[in-house]
Amino acid sequence: MVRFQSEKLDHEVVLRDPVHEYIHIEDKVILDILKSKEFQRMRRIKQLGPISYVFPGATHTRFEHNLGVYELTRRICDIFAKKYPSTRPGDGLWDDNNRLLVECAGLLHDIGHGPYSHTFEHLFGTNHEKIGQRIITDPNTEINQALKQVAPNFPELVASVIAKTYPNAQVVKMISSQADADRMDYLQRDAYFTGVSYGQFDLSRILRVIRPYSDGICFTNNGMHAVEDYIVSRYQMYQQVYFHRVGRSMEVILHHLLQRAKDVYADGNLQVTPSLAKFLKGNWNLEDYLKLDDGVMETNFSMWADSNDPILSDLCKRYLFRKPLASVKINEETKNLLPKLKDLIKQVGFDPQYYTDTNSAFDEPYDAYKPTGKNANSQIEIMQDDGTLIELSELSPLVRALNGTFQGDERFFFPKVMLSNSDEPQIFDPFYQDFQKYVRNGELRYLRKPRKKN
Repeated sequence: MVRFQSEKLDHEVVLRDPVHEYIHIEDKVILDILKSKEFQRMRRIKQLGPISYVFPGATHTRFEHNLGVYELTRRICDIFAKKYPSTRPGDGLWDDNNRLLVECAGLLHDIGHGPYSHTFEHLFGTNHEKIGQRIITDPNTEINQALKQVAPNFPELVASVIAKTYPNAQVVKMISSQADADRMDYLQRDAYFTGVSYGQFDLSRILRVIRPYSDGICFTNNGMHAVEDYIVSRYQMYQQVYFHRVGRSMEVILHHLLQRAKDVYADGNLQVTPSLAKFLKGNWNLEDYLKLDDGVMETNFSMWADSNDPILSDLCKRYLFRKPLASVKINEETKNLLPKLKDLIKQVGFDPQYYTDTNSAFDEPYDAYKPTGKNANSQIEIMQDDGTLIELSELSPLVRALNGTFQGDERFFFPKVMLSNSDEPQIFDPFYQDFQKYVRNGELRYLRKPRKKN
């Protein structure tokens, strides 16, 4: 195994952090990455996007989250090197020669995110993981130049960890699994900045019971309840923060205003900053991508609020000044009502293409713990005293019960005015009243036919 080493700093750099108290930097390559213009761009991209419209404190950025993941990765390496050092090849324990590699991967795991990441990706066909790998491996980036100080192929190796193709599963799963440094940081960080207590769990205990094994990372059986606590915290954060209906409403408005901007731009009637224009044209490169951040997007939204296009102008004002859409829960049966409701909305004067949407919390980027499905290869394993591994939900009735629940919901979003009632008769009142017949206690319901009298 090649030992990757960086030149050490003359003195340790210590950064204050509200979640982990201190972030420790001893290696020159880590500090050089931190100083790079690509990494500094992360300061200008909010971690939770429109969620700050629901939880005002949630204006923290991907910059501090990336630092937090680095710090947790560094601490786990310290624990593994002290308690579980490899003494012979193939013993399934930790080879500390991997330390610098996994620390750099932890620091850079989110470097490819753009503004309003998942909404932006959906509309413009970008992929933050692939773009992150390009930023790391492109010889023109400052990050690439910093990584090459370690070895000529070091950028490609860091990118392979993020791509989950690096051959050592312990290294990959430390930053990408069901219980990794990434999730441990964002749960605690998001809880801190949203002001909720749901995402808080016993991190110190988790770090005491984490350990490596030949195929990845697991937890010792005396720490199972700490892992349960982590899973419950994660579940509650999804329900109360990540799946919040107003946050999802603002995402819907954001998606539609960008779609409308794309449509108006295609007609040649839109003022736009040069960096965003490349995306509206569908003709962008990595340099263009790196010029985008939340500030650039909001500058465009402010310009478009004065647009001659009434739909784009209105959607921008709704987003900038927090005017969310209303929503109701729907299911497979009540989806059949949506064409009728969209028609009523159209008759009131709103284009349903831009003012209605269905949104499922199940499709959110934050995935709840499931030992099967797309993340089955990273399920949480509990090591027994005899060294055997048992998947968490097989041991924990609590986690098993959570896995059996139907998490999240699907909602229909529409203008709030559809639920309004005026004191004086208005021209649209009959449409509002017809619409409201189907809305009961926040859900869509079919009208019950009156019973025939005998």
